[in-house]
Amino acid sequence: MNSDNLQKGRGAQKNTPNRFLQHVYEMREDFLEFCRLEGEEPENTKTEYLPIFPKTIVNKVDSPDVGMSYSLNPYQGCEHGCIYCYARNAHEYWGYSAGLDFERKILVKKSAPELLEAKLKSKRWKAQTIVMSGNTDCYQPAEKKFEITRACLKVFLKYRHPVGIITKNALILRDLDILRELNAHQLVGVNISVTSLSEKTRRKLEPRTASIKKRLNTIKVLSEHKIPVNAMLAPMIPGINSHELLKLAKATSDNGAVSFAFTVVRLNGAIGQIFTDWIKKAMPDRADKVLHLIQECHAGSINDSRFGLRNRGEGHVAKQIHDMANLARKKYFQDKQFPALRKDLHAEYKDGQMKLF
Repeated sequence: MNSDNLQKGRGAQKNTPNRFLQHVYEMREDFLEFCRLEGEEPENTKTEYLPIFPKTIVNKVDSPDVGMSYSLNPYQGCEHGCIYCYARNAHEYWGYSAGLDFERKILVKKSAPELLEAKLKSKRWKAQTIVMSGNTDCYQPAEKKFEITRACLKVFLKYRHPVGIITKNALILRDLDILRELNAHQLVGVNISVTSLSEKTRRKLEPRTASIKKRLNTIKVLSEHKIPVNAMLAPMIPGINSHELLKLAKATSDNGAVSFAFTVVRLNGAIGQIFTDWIKKAMPDRADKVLHLIQECHAGSINDSRFGLRNRGEGHVAKQIHDMANLARKKYFQDKQFPALRKDLHAEYKDGQMKLF
């Protein structure tokens, strides 16, 4: 299979087995041939939105090198289809595959705003920044239909509570009105993910995400309204986009970003199989080289679970990426800083309005 035969609009090109299930579902070649001759699709390729009913919505993050303490995810699974996404593995906990299922079966938490409000009103809760999209993008295509993220932002504003957002979708600008109000109280910080300046690369890595032009414009618009933006230049994949780090840093800084962060790609769990299958189909001429470079960053393996090293990588390839990042900070972000969000306002708004007596 060459890149012209990839499933359009999807990152993963197959469903990998779910490690928690006893049985494996496979399509036989004779069935696929029958479907081809009959002009039928062997499976439903459309995105499904499946409601789920969690008891809680705010998750404590125990990982010491993630950079957040609490997260909130209105959706599980993500239609963006980023081939490298670490969140894919989480879909197996719901009984699905980390491959195509992750992109086509989106679990929707319609009760998220009510659950969030209950959490913020709790007497035991003390304000800590809650990051929306700690796992999957809160502004993925489903948000246009369900508007759960927008409803949650209204709750954060009502209770004067700090919130962080991570996204690679320009849909965030729809909520500029609420973001401006939150920012007036220094309660919001936005992280915009930009992984390449090449549309060709972007379409392969992240098939259903906003274009690079739209993402840079999103940074620009948010910054023009004084909303602090951190550029997430992640993950850096040696042999695919790591050589762009300096240009990415300059482009995001020029559009108003006040800081940037990056990670070195790691392919844990089922993602290793999914990525390997994808790159051999999407980039067959450099698949082996890229996989070897990733291995060089993680002690000879494409996966890495070592705290402190798993997101940074090690070895000379990773060092080159870190050296470029250090240079980028000196050249483009030397006099910039991402501000701290306020945590002191929330206590006075536990009941949804400021206490007067």
